Amino acid sequence: MQLSLLQGVVALVAATGVAAFKPACIAGTEKLAAEALAGIAELSKNNPGSSCTVETAAKRQEWSALSVSERIAYTDAVKCLMAKPSILDPVEVPGAKSRYDDFVAIHINQTFSIHATANFLSWHRYFTWVYEQALRNECGYEGYQPYWNWGKYALDPLGSPLFDGSAGSIGGNGVFAPHGCTDGLGNGINCIPAGEGGGCVETGPFAGMSVNLGPVFSAFDSPDIVLVDTLFKYNPRCLRRDINVWVSSNWTTDHDSKKLITQNADIVSFQNAMQGDFPNGVYGVHSGGHYTLGGDPGADFFSSTGDPAFFLHHAQVDRTWWIWQNYKSAEARLEAIGGTITISNQPPSRDGTLDDLIDMDILADSRPIREVMSTVGLKGGPLCYVYV
Repeated sequence: MQLSLLQGVVALVAATGVAAFKPACIAGTEKLAAEALAGIAELSKNNPGSSCTVETAAKRQEWSALSVSERIAYTDAVKCLMAKPSILDPVEVPGAKSRYDDFVAIHINQTFSIHATANFLSWHRYFTWVYEQALRNECGYEGYQPYWNWGKYALDPLGSPLFDGSAGSIGGNGVFAPHGCTDGLGNGINCIPAGEGGGCVETGPFAGMSVNLGPVFSAFDSPDIVLVDTLFKYNPRCLRRDINVWVSSNWTTDHDSKKLITQNADIVSFQNAMQGDFPNGVYGVHSGGHYTLGGDPGADFFSSTGDPAFFLHHAQVDRTWWIWQNYKSAEARLEAIGGTITISNQPPSRDGTLDDLIDMDILADSRPIREVMSTVGLKGGPLCYVYV
């Protein structure tokens, strides 16, 4: 007698000892996201001059909402970008060997002026959009940048379709390699316990990938991590991960994201809470996502862009800001900016403004922050996308 599908799954689990992945509840932020989408639609009605509407906007989807073939199309486009030669000056940036490396190099170069600054959210929004355009325009990708909904996978990242190491994943964990705890906060508080990985990623579409830049300042405690002595030195090595449920379950649950969005009414408190309260041992969802990946370059503040999961993580960072901007008081929040132009205001500097330029160097035209405050062009600019 032929087994039913359910009986077959039960039999497979019994035989392999591997339980099927069960996503965590994300109802809290999904409700807020629906309200944000409705808020954008309402604002768009009051701005008839904009050619971008909720209906015409590109739809960015969560990784698991894509079919396996759509996920593979995305990772194929990323690998295409990795195969194209860099357009940066090889004398100035000798470590950039590919178009993908160009994005890593620009992030490295601007690290101290794009984190814990007034432009943290806007810079990374534009950066991720420019990357999406490169995938589409240079590598024929027909979709849009997917996002990693942290809360959905927070209790079992390794079992998730994002990191299970299948052809339809963004790559699996690293093989086990001895390593210590990862001091992600830099002060010894909540040092991240060593996970089951730490070595090279050998499963999924990025098995055998070469990471060429960094690490500049890695928190990953492994005896064979050697920091580069110049920012853009060529340093080829494998992609390493130590995917860590201790981090994800403590700092990136749906409850964490909902609390971030609903309990921080002004932009300064919102972006500060997102980036973490390091002196008090709090990673926040931004650092929590990075250190869920860990490894190398994931645990390097400068070159974390070298892990392809970076862009799914920062699409979710952007989505979280997008929800905060639009789920209520939308119009006012589309002009909300706070902070200075230096990292944690060190050295002390002036406040950032909406007229400050977002510098993409050779990647794209510079644009004032105000032009990327709305993802549907309500403040001008080229963006035209929403999250679904």
